[in-house]
Amino acid sequence: MPEKDKLIWLFFRFSGRVSRAAYFLAGLLLAIVQAFLLYRFTLVPEDSTAGQGWAVAFWLVMVVAIWSNIALSVKRLHDIGKPGIIAAALFIPIISIVAFIALCLIPGNPGPNQYGSRPNAPAGT
Repeated sequence: MPEKDKLIWLFFRFSGRVSRAAYFLAGLLLAIVQAFLLYRFTLVPEDSTAGQGWAVAFWLVMVVAIWSNIALSVKRLHDIGKPGIIAAALFIPIISIVAFIALCLIPGNPGPNQYGSRPNAPAGT
């Protein structure tokens, strides 16, 4: 699978499994991009054209980041043998922090499970 396809699978697809390290690092990358855009937005004068541009960029990235976080969490849940619907808990503010930490710490199933043969790969590979 080409690198571009691997990144699209990691951030946007729901099939397969993802390891603790990949989940943490991908989540960290998303958080850094969001923080950078928010930082840039705070540097420009209020009601300026540049401020509006940074605000639009921030909100577009937020929509993509929400989708990506859900996709990552579903695959991480698959790695521990749980159904992806549990990722809905990410929309509950306090639980989302606890869920992220738990998904970073709970080890995945060794060997194949019903969601894929190995971590960090789409189902069926």
